[in-house]
Amino acid sequence: MDIIITTIIILGTIVMVQNILWYISFLRNSQDIFSSGTKQEKISHITGLILLIFFFLGYTFIWIFSDPDMMVALILFFGSVFVTIMLYITFTLLDSVKKRSLDIAEVLIGVIDARDPNLNGHSVHVQNLTMLIYRYLPRQLKNKINPISLEYASLMHDIGKLGVPEAILNKPSKLTDEEWKKMREHPMIGVNILKPLRAFEEIDDWIFSHHERMDGNGYYNVEGKDIPLAARIISIADTYSAITMRRSYKDPRTHEDAISIIKDVAGTQLDKELVEIFISIPKEEVIACIPETIKY
Repeated sequence: MDIIITTIIILGTIVMVQNILWYISFLRNSQDIFSSGTKQEKISHITGLILLIFFFLGYTFIWIFSDPDMMVALILFFGSVFVTIMLYITFTLLDSVKKRSLDIAEVLIGVIDARDPNLNGHSVHVQNLTMLIYRYLPRQLKNKINPISLEYASLMHDIGKLGVPEAILNKPSKLTDEEWKKMREHPMIGVNILKPLRAFEEIDDWIFSHHERMDGNGYYNVEGKDIPLAARIISIADTYSAITMRRSYKDPRTHEDAISIIKDVAGTQLDKELVEIFISIPKEEVIACIPETIKY
C-alpha cells in the first residue's frame, strides 16, 4: 500500500512540475498585444507562479517528510490534475480569443484594402508571407519576436493608407512629387491611428519602420540594425507581394522575377541575412501564401 501511495504522490508532483513549466512558457509567450503590461497584470502572473511553486513544494514536503494515507495521496494527485485542466481551459480560451480577434482584424483590413483595387488582398498576403518567414527563422531570432504581435503588425502594416486620399491610392499613372510625399506619410499615419489603443504600443515601431531601408534611404531614414527585426521581415514580405501582385498600372511578375529582384536589393534595401532565409523557402510554400481574394 505504501508503494501505491508514494507512486500516486510522485505522479502528482510530476504533474505539478509540468504545470509550472507550462505556466512559465505561457508567461514568456504572452508578452504580445493582448498583454496590457500593467503592474496589476504582472502581480497576478507572479502570484499565480508563486502559488504553483508553493503547491509543488507542498507535494514534495508531504512525499519526503510525512506519512500520508491513500485519501491524502488521491487528493494531492487529483488536485494536480485539476490545476492542469484549469490551465488548459484558460490557455485554450485565450488562444481562441486571439484567433477570433485576428479574424475580425482581417475583415477590417479587407474593408480597407477594398478602397484601393491595387491593395485588395495585399495585407493578408503580406501577413501570410511574414509568418512563413518567421517559421524559418533560426531560434535566436524567433526568440526576439512574439508571433502574435508579428501577425497583427504584418496584417495592419498599411492601415495608415486610411489617411491617404483615394484619388492618390487609385491613381493609375505615376504619382506627382506632392502625391508621393503624401503616400510616404502612411506609416506615421498608421501609428497615429493605433496610438489610442495601448495594446498596439509594441507594434507601433514595426509599422512605422516597414518602409525603411538597410542603407538608410527609406521613408524616415532609419538604417541597418536600427530598423526593428519585425519591420525588416515585413519589408521582405511587402516587397515580394508588391512585385507579384497585379496592379492597375502593371502586370504581376513571376515568383522567379521577385526572387531575383529581392536578391539584387539584399543589403541595400532589404536585410541580407533575412533575404537568404526567405529565398531558401520552397517555392510552393511561398506561392501558397497567396490569399483567395487575389485574382490574377
